[in-house]
Amino acid sequence: MDIQRYDPPKPAPEFSLPDLDGRPVKLSDFRGKVVLLFYWATW
Repeated sequence: MDIQRYDPPKPAPEFSLPDLDGRPVKLSDFRGKVVLLFYWATW
């Protein structure tokens, strides 16, 4: 059996993107809530 140290994850960097109406939405607007981000691309 091996014991490993737990390193908590680092917070995501602050960023802002427009919503569907063009208004900016910051990641910090959701502080304290669960946020699920999907990153995808087509090449």
